[in-house]
Amino acid sequence: MPVISDSSYKAPPLFSNGHVQTLYPYLFRKVKDIDYRRVRINTNDNDFIDLDFSEVGSNKLLILSHGLEGSSNSPYVKGMARHFNMLGVDALAWNMRSCSGEMNLASRFYHGGDSEELHSIIEYALTLEKYDEIYLMGFSLGANLTAKYLGDMGEALNPKIKKSVIFSAPCDLKSSAEVLAKPVQKIYLNDFMTTMKRKIQQKHDLIGLDHIDLTKLNEVKSFFDFDTYFTAPLHNFENAFDYYEKASCIHVLHRIKIPILIINAKNDPFLGKECYPMQVAQKNKNICLEIPHSGGHVGFVSFNSDQFYWSEMRASSFILEKAHQLVDEKSA
Repeated sequence: MPVISDSSYKAPPLFSNGHVQTLYPYLFRKVKDIDYRRVRINTNDNDFIDLDFSEVGSNKLLILSHGLEGSSNSPYVKGMARHFNMLGVDALAWNMRSCSGEMNLASRFYHGGDSEELHSIIEYALTLEKYDEIYLMGFSLGANLTAKYLGDMGEALNPKIKKSVIFSAPCDLKSSAEVLAKPVQKIYLNDFMTTMKRKIQQKHDLIGLDHIDLTKLNEVKSFFDFDTYFTAPLHNFENAFDYYEKASCIHVLHRIKIPILIINAKNDPFLGKECYPMQVAQKNKNICLEIPHSGGHVGFVSFNSDQFYWSEMRASSFILEKAHQLVDEKSA
């Protein structure tokens, strides 16, 4: 499928900067009209995962995977759930371990290649026996995870899973970590590290993390440091490089067998050049890679009477097709 460089997204006045696009929704967007129903499922390692449903009685389900240190309450998740609800689609926003508001019980947390976790969510949804079509959507870390799952499954993917859309995907995790190590990105790094380091301490206080060195918390200055000292040992990777290599979706995109739309803004402050898989998209007919000139990281700010973001309307136009007109009418 094509590589789209002339995207329909046009940033509002004063919002063309990637950092502004990234920070504005994080700081100021409020999404109402979402009333989740929480379901807790048990995992094979005696832990739990919290799922939040927003239902309209549909036979179609959108499964949403949030980004690093996000949750089902992240504005981009709630905005997408609300939009698809209004179009007659149920939404399931799952919370990665430690992200639901309650610390999990196993020593592990979550990571960018956690496709087995997504598989367990999908398997649970299938047991409900009420959905004829399932769509997968991911944002940032959840975008990489979603694409990796689709690539890992390949031909074995459940036929009820029809389409996927992912936003701001760090397809090459090493590349993204390198970009976020630059001094200009320090505001993002500090925000992530504050909560991630706090969670390590909280889990240690709760269950004890004997196989990691907690004193290394004071030495963490980058994602590479955190992934070396904590992500890798907690999730059975040899080191940070092993994690980046095995968890990055870039290595399995060629195996994706359903239509997927990848939207990575050209001015995304989190993504390195390796995160724009143009060659793979040109070779795999199932991949549509859209590269708007602006949008930031999970930004795509829009101002309209319905309070929808362009990302929501673009996703529904790809997944449901019938909603194409919305993109043209309301993306300003």
